[in-house]
Amino acid sequence: MTEPIVIAIVGAESTGKTALAMALAERIAAETGLSAAWVPEQLRLWCDDMGRTPRPEEQAGIAAQQRDAIEAAATSHAVVLADTTPLMIAVYSKKLFADDSLVADAMAWQRRCALTLLTALDIPWVADGLQRDGPQVRAPIDTLIRGLLMDHGVRWSLVSGSGENRVDNALDALAPLLRTLPAPRRGLFSRLAARNADDRPWSCEFCDDPACEHLLQAARPAR
Repeated sequence: MTEPIVIAIVGAESTGKTALAMALAERIAAETGLSAAWVPEQLRLWCDDMGRTPRPEEQAGIAAQQRDAIEAAATSHAVVLADTTPLMIAVYSKKLFADDSLVADAMAWQRRCALTLLTALDIPWVADGLQRDGPQVRAPIDTLIRGLLMDHGVRWSLVSGSGENRVDNALDALAPLLRTLPAPRRGLFSRLAARNADDRPWSCEFCDDPACEHLLQAARPAR
């Protein structure tokens, strides 16, 4: 059996992580024939079950639940799309409780993922669930995530756009990795090749190069 690959999807709240994980699992399975699954965010399930947000001392247990759920899915699927990882628990522990004790283990586990997709802040914030704090926290959380990924040498790509365009951009980032797997069908890759052969600009080619993205951000006119 081919070694399974885990694609980590991380990002600030209300940036489409769940929708992206579900859509990617469906598209990858349908168009490559690979067994693909998505793993839901355990924090959301925990909050729904408990009817509240976690206390500082409960964060480590939720991070472990997220890790275990992803690893369980990887025992029976070729590709696993993780709707967040222990990294996000560590980020919120650092932001909300000034506790960085979870960072080292979270980043060590994150480096085991084949690729990390960071969801951009370019879609509207929507209230949904107990763990949502508001649109004002998205930029600080995004900054914390980027800093940790860069400081710990984790390979990552930014995913922007809306709807199917967001999914297509994520598939662009994943295609080189997926091509290394023995897939029963190659439809996804032929479509990507045809699309990339035209004159459509590919805005995500260097999305895992922070300097490139920062230059693009700086060039945008102030709102």
